[in-house]
Amino acid sequence: MRTEGDRRTLEFTPGDVQSEMLVSRPDALVLEYTRAMMCFALFVPDPRHIVMVGLGGGSLAKFCYRHFPRARITVLEIRDDVIALRDQFCLPRDDARLRVLHCDAADYLASMPGSCDVLLVDGFDSQGLPSALAGSAFYAACRRALHPGGVLVANVFTYDPQYAGALQRLRTAFDGRLAWFTRIAGNNRILFAIRPAHPDTTPGRGERLLTRMACKEGRGLGWSNRLLARLLIAWLARRRV
Repeated sequence: MRTEGDRRTLEFTPGDVQSEMLVSRPDALVLEYTRAMMCFALFVPDPRHIVMVGLGGGSLAKFCYRHFPRARITVLEIRDDVIALRDQFCLPRDDARLRVLHCDAADYLASMPGSCDVLLVDGFDSQGLPSALAGSAFYAACRRALHPGGVLVANVFTYDPQYAGALQRLRTAFDGRLAWFTRIAGNNRILFAIRPAHPDTTPGRGERLLTRMACKEGRGLGWSNRLLARLLIAWLARRRV
């Protein structure tokens, strides 16, 4: 962890930033990719249970805790030394709405079918995307953990050696219902996948939207997508739930 002026970062190695916080505004989303991941609200605008794989500096957890007041938030983090820094990154204490669990995310998700309607996968180590979070079994567990119509959001670097394989395995696990916004977060590709509704159930608005997007996969232009993410964050910050 390093603090310089108003900027506090969590780093794998010096200069290799994993998470960033403004000390004066600890709930703000500083890094572009975190704003992009919040685009799940286009598909599931009022989630009841958000599960996060990877805590980092807690940026996503803090933002969701504040701006989705009707949602329960469960964070799965395998490293106890990362959890130990939660006070330095101003993460609220566990309560009825927020739990941070020291556990293996793959094991937890495999034991909790149909438990959430949003699943944010943002787990990395110093080498990149861990194999345990990029395999077919993990993505199958992610699908089972979602309610029908629920959305998975996965952060993957386009230059990661795991990227091509992870993309294909995600596409297979979610029956091709996979899409992304073009260059919304630089080299971070934010992948959206949705668990289809039951065959005898009419698909919701979010599922219909993502299914249309999946026809082209990469959607829109980089500058307009980044603007979209910023406008969405502003809307979430101001709306009344």
